[in-house]
Amino acid sequence: MRAPFASEPAASRGRLVPEEESSFRSCFQRDRDRIIHSSAFRRLKHKTQVFIEHEGDYFRTRLTHSIEVAQVARTISGALGLNGELTEAVALAHDLGHTPFGHTGEDALHAQMAPYGGFDHNAQAIRIVTHLERHYADFDGLNLTWETLEGLAKHNGPVLGDLPWALTEYARQNDLELHTYASAEAQVAAIADDVAYNHHDLHDGLRAELFSTDELAELPILRGCFAEVDRIYPGLNYYRRRHEALRRFFGVLVEDVIVLARRNLAELDPKTVDDIRHAGRPMVRFSSDVFDDLKLIRDFLFQRMYRAPRVVEMRAEVTEVVNDLFPYFMAHPDQLPKQWRKDVEEVSGKTALARIVSDYIAGMTDRFALQEHERLIGRAMSDIPPDFV
Repeated sequence: MRAPFASEPAASRGRLVPEEESSFRSCFQRDRDRIIHSSAFRRLKHKTQVFIEHEGDYFRTRLTHSIEVAQVARTISGALGLNGELTEAVALAHDLGHTPFGHTGEDALHAQMAPYGGFDHNAQAIRIVTHLERHYADFDGLNLTWETLEGLAKHNGPVLGDLPWALTEYARQNDLELHTYASAEAQVAAIADDVAYNHHDLHDGLRAELFSTDELAELPILRGCFAEVDRIYPGLNYYRRRHEALRRFFGVLVEDVIVLARRNLAELDPKTVDDIRHAGRPMVRFSSDVFDDLKLIRDFLFQRMYRAPRVVEMRAEVTEVVNDLFPYFMAHPDQLPKQWRKDVEEVSGKTALARIVSDYIAGMTDRFALQEHERLIGRAMSDIPPDFV
């Protein structure tokens, strides 16, 4: 049984382009299915989470990360009596707007786009699902429900101040009420993202041997997790020990979110989903103690993983790839694929061209960006001078 403040398909605000309802799927199920079948979702398979796609088969990619986020989100959503289908749709789509090479690629593309309105991956996700996916006869994009679009736009909270241009452009035709909080389902998707990356970045860092298990066992929260494993399984194999500890760490984060969300919801006593939107504060978050501990863990990861010499070196190399490709396509739009050249012919002005080029580069996978860089610029990553860093 769903909570009274859960998002109900029957009460959905609908789609921008009206469609006949399915006889066997809810509107939020259809959103989820369209996202899974989209080209942008498939491309996440070869997009960076932290390590570049070709660095190893076991490191997370944007696709595996999105699947993990959806799993966590479904668990929390079910415990809170929310709509799991909407939660999963937002969770699966939240990273669609990411560039190749993770946040490094985003930073580089944002710098190139600075004269033309910049680049923001959350706003790009909206642009993808409302404009760039072009498979359906009746509309551009996926024609998702208002609730899923709202969740994508503001799952991290109200979007205030100067809006990214892509979000501003869409808001002109569909008011997503950016000044309010999102539904509880979207808030769950956002916190599930935090749970997933806090867990798997530790796992990937260990696999990459950027830090040791002993160092991990000294961090907040994890100290207790390792102690419990050692108490229950003395002398456990090295790899099983760290897996069991990280599994418990994962559980601590999920349980903390559920316990605090239940407390927040009991205090607010919301009767409708709009009561969640207008609560003035998020209902789904970490407790203060866990949040403070996670900041220490993130500081550790920042120093030992995100700023590790091999990661910094790779960041410099892939930044060069984006910095080469963007001006190349600005100067040679005729080198864009045929369907993109049609868009170029229909617009005028440098800003409009830059936004098309940005859309194209942002949609690239890691491997395709590297291949195009070598083909068009004539230089492979291994040819980048070692003193570039």
